Amino acid sequence: MALAHKRLDYEAVPVGFTEIAEIENGGQTIVPVIRHGDRIIADSFEIALHLREAYPDRNGHLFQGEGSIALTRFVESWSQSQLHTWIFRWAAMDIYNMLDEADQAYFRENREKRVGMTLEEFVSDREERAGQLQQILAPIRLMLKKQPYLGGKDPIFADYIPFGALQWLRICSGLAMWDKDDPVRDWFERLLDLHDGAGRSVPEAEG
Repeated sequence: MALAHKRLDYEAVPVGFTEIAEIENGGQTIVPVIRHGDRIIADSFEIALHLREAYPDRNGHLFQGEGSIALTRFVESWSQSQLHTWIFRWAAMDIYNMLDEADQAYFRENREKRVGMTLEEFVSDREERAGQLQQILAPIRLMLKKQPYLGGKDPIFADYIPFGALQWLRICSGLAMWDKDDPVRDWFERLLDLHDGAGRSVPEAEG
């Protein structure tokens, strides 16, 4: 979304969990990773900061000044600690079932070690926790009742962080667990349509 926001042409190369370490001749531990000229940048936030520096005058801003960067870091921390945590517990088996055999083995071993139980046990009570998503989204719901995007009248990188988390949920599990009249859903639908429907080009999981 940050690349589309800057209207940059790029080539996307999908990789599996077991292929991450081989990206750009090795040494990578996370995705996304981009190569821009001679530079290799990993992590969504670092990529957004790089785009800000490399293309300061191209299209709209991803950040509105230094204060915006600090506040966006807060949005990232909230998303990773609250939203990502809930999504992983909801979608862990859905993610597993989408993987090929090699990545399934890696994902099961790595994630089960992390959570201290089988994936099946980890998601066994997910239907009982469906309503928690609405509570987690409450902070941005209150904001979106007053403005169309977290960035105000236009989206900024702070919008793309929780959007990316919910897009992860949409692609892996679908979005049947949230209310259709939720202002957050309206915001999410606007972002799916943004940049010539870049987000919507990836299909939603069948419910």
